[in-house]
Amino acid sequence: MSFDYGVLGGGRQGTAAAFDMARRGDAASVSIADLDPEAAQRSARRVNELTSSDIARGVGLDVTDSAALAEFLKGIDSFLSAVPYYLNLPIAGVAIEARANMCDLGGNTAIARQQLELDERARDVGISIIPDCGQVPGMGTSLMTYTMGLLDEPREVIMWDGGIPARPELPWNYALTFNIAGLTNEYDGNGVFLRGGEITEVPCFDPEGYELLQFPPPFGELEAFVTAGGTSTMPWTFAGKLQTLENRTIRYPGHAAQWRAFRDAGLFEQEPVEVHGAKVRPRDVLHAVLGPRLEVHGEFEDAVVVRVVARGHHQGRSAAAQLDLVDFFDPDTGFTSMQRTTGWDGAIVAEMMARGETTRGAVPRELSVNPKRYVEELRSRGFSIDEDLRFTDEAPSD
Repeated sequence: MSFDYGVLGGGRQGTAAAFDMARRGDAASVSIADLDPEAAQRSARRVNELTSSDIARGVGLDVTDSAALAEFLKGIDSFLSAVPYYLNLPIAGVAIEARANMCDLGGNTAIARQQLELDERARDVGISIIPDCGQVPGMGTSLMTYTMGLLDEPREVIMWDGGIPARPELPWNYALTFNIAGLTNEYDGNGVFLRGGEITEVPCFDPEGYELLQFPPPFGELEAFVTAGGTSTMPWTFAGKLQTLENRTIRYPGHAAQWRAFRDAGLFEQEPVEVHGAKVRPRDVLHAVLGPRLEVHGEFEDAVVVRVVARGHHQGRSAAAQLDLVDFFDPDTGFTSMQRTTGWDGAIVAEMMARGETTRGAVPRELSVNPKRYVEELRSRGFSIDEDLRFTDEAPSD
């Protein structure tokens, strides 16, 4: 059986997703839509070149035009929304009308939870709506549930993750492989965790959540700190079932101090201030000034590092399970690791939806995507995933 796929957004992540759909999704067609028709066509050309086919097409589309979006989704089995997160709720409504399975790159937990309120409507028309399907949340969500599943009775799970340059350069030791608005969204507000089994909000850059960790070469010592949105809907799903659920973002040391200073200086604020008679938003200024200094163009050698540790009981004994994923820029396709772990994650979920492997309705990622099947899909794409299960108590005496 073959499927017709759609991608909203012809940027970095959308192009990577469209490529995976064309290569691994039993695709009959892949339609890529973008507000800029040339961006959509450029994305489609790249997919066709990489797959030596004409499977992809690019079209201009304003996703805020519900009628035009519904027309685009006619005949689409499954699609990924790779447009800004604040557009995903109305897009989900159109997906239900068009009876097209939908996942999105998400990034905003409040909007994801609103999408889940569409559960009954989505079930009634027989489709899946799965928000927050990117690197983290998304890949990280399934890797956390997978690691928990290595234990009989998980009690706590913590994830450390981040996309970083493979070869860091001063003064930033960081580079943007996605829109800077996504970064400031991640660095603003609170992380939502489980502590003592209860939902707990922890401020971004919270000093008590800062730590230094050792990773294998070429990374060495990396820092980890609290950011927002990484746990997505998991705290509500596992409240009362887990004692602890947390995540930290990984960067090279010094990054957190830089960005905490920007925040403390008021550069994350979105209320306009007056400058020489003009009203400007401080966050827009930060994006305009710093974004071009961090953005990468052309091929860029990056890496994504994910570590998950779950603790609890296994076979009647105290135990801990650990999973490590390390991925690098792929010179064969020219995709950054962030594209592979973000765009391909969305594509994997879209493909599972098309094949009927996900729960119907609007259901959280952690409940709708089988983690074992997901990890199989990652490994089939060449991702390096190491896992370890060890007992942490003394062996019982005979």
